[in-house]
Amino acid sequence: MNPRIASLEKLVGGPRDGALLRFSLGNEYWHAGDLACAENAFRAAVDRDSRYSAAWKALGKVLAEAGKAAEALAAFERGIAVADERGDVQAAKEMTVFAKRARKALDAAG
Repeated sequence: MNPRIASLEKLVGGPRDGALLRFSLGNEYWHAGDLACAENAFRAAVDRDSRYSAAWKALGKVLAEAGKAAEALAAFERGIAVADERGDVQAAKEMTVFAKRARKALDAAG
């Protein structure tokens, strides 16, 4: 196992477990190519902090990469709403672009 993933996994369930830990773990799994574990970690991040726009964006990107366009679109739409609420203009713009791509993927598949 990747040593960074192993280090982060040791913290899961402990006093430092939270959205940032799960987000960091998701990024490590993503970089390691484990989309399923990355998805689970990003979902855990947004479960712990539903206002974490970066986690919504990462979740959407992982879902899109995994071919789950409908779920990706839902994550991006939720992330856009969160980013708008927080005034995170850049994140909202980025997720708007990703959401358009997910819609196109859905249209092409359907």
